Amino acid sequence: MTSLAADDLFAYLARIAYDGPISPTRAALNALQLGHVQAIPFENLGPLSGNPPKLDLPALLHKLVRSPRGGYCFEHNHLFKAVLEAFGFAPVPLIGRVLINSPEDAQTPRSHMLLRFDCEGEDLICDVGFGGQVVTGPMRLVPDVEQETPHEPYRLDQDGNIWSLRALVGGDWRLLYRFTLDPTWPIDYEVANHYVATHPNSHFVQRLGVARVLPGGRLTLREGKLTEHRLGQPSLVQDIDGAEVTRAVLAERFGIAVADDIWQRICARIGL
Repeated sequence: MTSLAADDLFAYLARIAYDGPISPTRAALNALQLGHVQAIPFENLGPLSGNPPKLDLPALLHKLVRSPRGGYCFEHNHLFKAVLEAFGFAPVPLIGRVLINSPEDAQTPRSHMLLRFDCEGEDLICDVGFGGQVVTGPMRLVPDVEQETPHEPYRLDQDGNIWSLRALVGGDWRLLYRFTLDPTWPIDYEVANHYVATHPNSHFVQRLGVARVLPGGRLTLREGKLTEHRLGQPSLVQDIDGAEVTRAVLAERFGIAVADDIWQRICARIGL
């Protein structure tokens, strides 16, 4: 992946409403991660429409920065990696196995990207692409410690060389994914991206999944239900029925504009 040009960096910073200094500080990192997940939605419209996402930097900038669209983990975290490098960080890309909504002993593929790097003497991980449960602040790479974020508390567990990320949801420590600290090569993401975006068993090609972070909670659209998760309050759930209503919700609540041809293919695939 090529480095981020100055005009592209400024376009990204405008997209996430960041106006702080460009330097590798914890304050900048906190603002970048929270700004990113609030501004750029998670969505799988590419796989649903038969267009597997491209992971090269020009394609990511066009889709996630200069277009009213979002993406999924490989897109979000590849873009965030380039931004962090432009700020002076040295992120190491990692890959993990998603286990949310699965038994904890399930055998799942390595299909999720995250980043590891040092900031002000701390070993951290960042992840701006985990859908409706994305972490909204950096995590210190230490085990068995509850860590606060701008949203829910999270925790990292360690078993040998395997790390597990958990979120405190509804009073339970919910397992999100597992990963190791082995650096991942670009070809590994290309293989995983192809599987996630094209394999018939991948849920990314079966049903619509959209999410964004709100200042006081989270917003998701899945299985015809729009859910607003509010911190410390009951969630609000609304049934979303039909293609026109769904498309309007994508535009009004998530800031996603879908081209006519793409939307027609998506509707045909999921029966809207």
